[in-house]
Amino acid sequence: MAKKSRGGDKVTIKIPRPLYERIGQIIDGAGYNSVTEFVVYVLRDLVSTHAMAASEDYTEEELERVKDRLRSLGYL
Repeated sequence: MAKKSRGGDKVTIKIPRPLYERIGQIIDGAGYNSVTEFVVYVLRDLVSTHAMAASEDYTEEELERVKDRLRSLGYL
């Protein structure tokens, strides 16, 4: 579960240390300032994708953006 941190609208989420360390290795030199910054980016992207999936049908432009994103991640 998450708990509130002092002095703000942020919470603490616990993840296994090996995962944290692996993420740190992956993002090394990728332009992220911290594992937290990267995890927030990924979670926002996931939430955004989920919100898009819950909406009406995709436009052709949206489908192309999703395909481009999947290609850039190595899935296509």
